[in-house]
Amino acid sequence: RAAELKDEQLYSQGHQRPEEDFCSICTLPIPLPMGEHLALNGCCMKTICIGCLFAARKRGIFDCPFCRTPLPETGNDADNMLAMIQARVAKKDPT
Repeated sequence: RAAELKDEQLYSQGHQRPEEDFCSICTLPIPLPMGEHLALNGCCMKTICIGCLFAARKRGIFDCPFCRTPLPETGNDADNMLAMIQARVAKKDPT
């Protein structure tokens, strides 16, 4: 609730948060500090709040909650994310 009050205070002052600060699934603002409350998926480059990620896992969805791309289960996470991003670049994906 404290994060919501902080957001309301920011909005009332005329400040707006960038689009990347909102969850791509529930469209709610991601609480600050954002690094602790979001997940960035290399497959679709969408930011998802931890609540939506938790809800997806609870429903048995272990792929990307936004685009449903199967996530690699082996290897280094950084290498896997880089490979996903390079595949998107090779396909000339604009997003």
